[in-house]
Amino acid sequence: MAYNFNADEILRIAEQIERNGADFYDRLASKTTDREMNRFFQDLASMEREHEKAFSSMRSNLSDQERAPVIFDPEDESAQYLQALAGVSVIDDKAGEAFALAEGASGTEGTSKALRAAIDLEKDSVVFYLGLKELVPAHLGKDHVDDIIKEEMSHIRLLGGKLTSLKG
Repeated sequence: MAYNFNADEILRIAEQIERNGADFYDRLASKTTDREMNRFFQDLASMEREHEKAFSSMRSNLSDQERAPVIFDPEDESAQYLQALAGVSVIDDKAGEAFALAEGASGTEGTSKALRAAIDLEKDSVVFYLGLKELVPAHLGKDHVDDIIKEEMSHIRLLGGKLTSLKG
């Protein structure tokens, strides 16, 4: 079965990815003893929650055409496929591995590993959205996916800046 997704489906998956990201940053914040890094990770978790709200708002403002099913899907396979992608491909498995890696080190080394892991996860999110963008026809809201990508790229810049400041 060929899959094409509308903007509503893409934004729904973006909301789940953002929830997963907030959970990841909350976990990192709870494990760090450095106040500044704790606050930084809490701020990132808050940003993820704000992005989730933004994507939810974007969904609520979609046109009927952008919400319309792209293909005949009586078994709701498209939604199942998207849920699998959101849960496995981007955050869950890699976040668990990244969290374990970051948790195993302490001090600056642990913080650096946590930041690198977070950067990798954010990059994976961008790659995921770039791939999904190709599945959304322009008339069904492809431009909304660009907005998601820009939001995720802003996290990469923040994390990269923090990593650079640790080395300096």
